[in-house]
Amino acid sequence: MSTVDRRILRSQEAIKKAFIELMSEKNFDHITIQDIADRANVNRRTIYLHYLDKFDLLDKLIEEHINELREMCESAAETDDLNAGVSWFEYFERHYSFFSAMLASKGAPFFRCRFLEFVIEDIKNGWNITKGKFRGLSEDVILQFFGTAYVGAVEWWFKNEMPYPPHVMEEQVGILLESIEKLPQFNGDESG
Repeated sequence: MSTVDRRILRSQEAIKKAFIELMSEKNFDHITIQDIADRANVNRRTIYLHYLDKFDLLDKLIEEHINELREMCESAAETDDLNAGVSWFEYFERHYSFFSAMLASKGAPFFRCRFLEFVIEDIKNGWNITKGKFRGLSEDVILQFFGTAYVGAVEWWFKNEMPYPPHVMEEQVGILLESIEKLPQFNGDESG
């Protein structure tokens, strides 16, 4: 039984790897199941055993990474140490081919949208930037602003081939967030 499980896992990994490679080479709309099968060295039937179509494959791949990021956030929250474990930027670096293909591909706006939703959810649940009043701005505006800024910084990092190591990016983003939190308008001190 474990041999079958390993073969299934190997097939799924080959399919995912082939799909990510193809996403970095051509537009999502032009990728076919046959392209994926050829690259993964499996037959089309094997792909259809695991995925309904290329949209299902894309959705499952995105969900897999979003879930891993969510688990990282939950682990950090449980230990009450946001610096515990692997940082998001370290995770992004480890999965460079996936994130660079998803963020650079014109055919993957769905990923960017899902990633932004996840970042906004994380900001809302764990960051301090929505706790106080910031010149009367609504929480929705604050969440959209910081979520979009974070996703934009990640996109920039990948499009520029990671010009700074993950720990530097994590530190820089942290400094920016801390700076915002210290503004008098943010922490309720309107006198400053």
